[in-house]
Amino acid sequence: AMARAALGAAGLHFDELNKLRVLEPEVAAQTAQLREECRAFVDKTAEFQKIVGSLIELVDQLAKAAESEKMKAIGARNLLKSIAKQREAQEQQLQALIAEKKMQLERYRIEYETLCKIEADQNEFIDQFIFQK
Repeated sequence: AMARAALGAAGLHFDELNKLRVLEPEVAAQTAQLREECRAFVDKTAEFQKIVGSLIELVDQLAKAAESEKMKAIGARNLLKSIAKQREAQEQQLQALIAEKKMQLERYRIEYETLCKIEADQNEFIDQFIFQK
């Protein structure tokens, strides 16, 4: 016991296997426990980083997918706008054509009425010519 005390005073200790150690067995045990806790902490940190990494990757993929869908939607909207403009232009062309045909119809109607009047006048002239004989 005195030898142990003298060794203890010199900073040397025996462990449970009676090996000579520089650290007290209790301090050595705490150091080993701390080392294990640190190792576990490092492992957990690495696992957390891996999870965060895959989460960031997933968010990136979702952002890319959202961007792609947004572009598709913009494309579809632009296509609809251009189709609407084409339809509008077609409608204006058809309205102009209808107006032109109406004017043509009016000209033909006037021409027809004029020809009917001429025919009636000529028939009247023929009738008078025949009756004079």
